[in-house]
Amino acid sequence: MKPKEFTEKYYPFALQTQNESGISSISILAQAALESGWGEHAPGNAFFGVKDTDGVNGNEQLITTTEYSRRFDLKFPEILSITPCTIGGVPYFKYIVKDYFRKYETPGQCFADHAKFFIRNPRYHSAMMVCTDPYRFIDEIAKAGYASAPGYAAMLKKIAKMIEINIV
Repeated sequence: MKPKEFTEKYYPFALQTQNESGISSISILAQAALESGWGEHAPGNAFFGVKDTDGVNGNEQLITTTEYSRRFDLKFPEILSITPCTIGGVPYFKYIVKDYFRKYETPGQCFADHAKFFIRNPRYHSAMMVCTDPYRFIDEIAKAGYASAPGYAAMLKKIAKMIEINIV
């Protein structure tokens, strides 16, 4: 899906979530775009890549994903490959794995659950203190370890600017 189409289709969900949570709709939609490849990879309406830690209660799905870590000994339900790599001069291990992710009946449920994830998790307290500013919020969730991808905040900010341009 192109950025304009994605923004038009999913911005109402981000705006509703902003109204209920206080988290900027720009940062919400930017995360949805990045994590789902502009909506192309959102099985089970899983737009944010939120993991399901138990994998046993029926609201999860096992999905192939890529993770990066400085450690070689991470555990996942299934490891497909581990490849050493260097990103920005820093050594990492690139994991291709299958892991459990939450699934939802509707995009609206996903967006609402995503906001609750930040609100309920003390790790994101600093992010919630600046949640109305999309760019500061992005920095804070990246610092708190939302994603394992190096350069996550920079990628997300670039997408946030694209979202802003496409809001009608």
